[in-house]
Amino acid sequence: MKQSKQNFSNNYRKKQGLVSWALFFLLLGLILVCLCVGKYSITPGDCIKIIFGKLTGAESSWTMMDEKLLLGVRLPRVIASVLVGAALSLSGVVYQGIFKNPLVSPDFLGVSSGACIGAALAILLAMPSGLVQVFAFIGGLIAVSLTLLIPSFMRSNSNIMLVLSGIIVSGAMTSILGFIKYIADPETQLAAITYWQLGSFAYVGNHDILVVLPLGIIATVILIAMAWWINILSLGEQEAKSLGANVSLLRGICIVCSTVLTAGAVCISGTIGWVGLVVPHFGRMLIGSDNRKLLPACCIIGGIFMLLVDTVTRIIGPAEMPVSILTGIIGAPFFAWLLYRQKANIR
Repeated sequence: MKQSKQNFSNNYRKKQGLVSWALFFLLLGLILVCLCVGKYSITPGDCIKIIFGKLTGAESSWTMMDEKLLLGVRLPRVIASVLVGAALSLSGVVYQGIFKNPLVSPDFLGVSSGACIGAALAILLAMPSGLVQVFAFIGGLIAVSLTLLIPSFMRSNSNIMLVLSGIIVSGAMTSILGFIKYIADPETQLAAITYWQLGSFAYVGNHDILVVLPLGIIATVILIAMAWWINILSLGEQEAKSLGANVSLLRGICIVCSTVLTAGAVCISGTIGWVGLVVPHFGRMLIGSDNRKLLPACCIIGGIFMLLVDTVTRIIGPAEMPVSILTGIIGAPFFAWLLYRQKANIR
């Protein structure tokens, strides 16, 4: 019996490894495909030649139009979509783990609402796009800080109080955003604020990615390194304390890192829903619930999902569709299907 359990465990780990590597190579293949497709297509061979030619300094055998389109427009956009999908998915699976709630998403502590207010305020003040991102990032951090301050003021460290604080802050931020939209110029500023809320990678450049990339890498490394502790926190507060975990400290680190990832993603693309809620569930179906395997896998799955969604929005019609529209169209039915599959557990 013991030997059979050991064999099953080894086979399950091998299966997890194969699935993870398959997802990784699928992501690499999709990156190449998405770099090629669009209103103006580029052959895969030309894409590879341009990228490696610029890296090695080889003599150009391609047109300048292909080079500018690939390196100046599509490559930053593809990289941004993969990073945003990975960041939102990683934040989602961490939040769901530490709060032991499968319905939690990256914006439930008010990150997205605060970032939208920061961006809307910058747009209202006619600031350049770089400052819009900075204001969005600061707004997200302020919103989460307020969410964390309310339980401290109430002298309660429970998960329930933190969730309720997130609801309070999100509601307040939504009202403030509504007021900003009310006083905004309907022909220029209101349209820009609404477009920001719907999410898009249309205007992403290399600078936008490089601004948030260092903090994003640090937060990602910390969360993946803490995967075992996230497993402990997912057992519940009392169980985690009985196993010697400093729940408040560990939860605080996870919240800060997840907030940085979510705020950075919103800075790049605006608000995008459903990714951080749905992708972790899909990851558990493929990999299982062990966060040591699940966290890296969800980064890859989130990158694949966002890359596909952004590519479809580019080619689906004459005008580009905002990303959140398509994520909602895909995410809502998929989440309903997940609930149907797990209806016995919900009961």
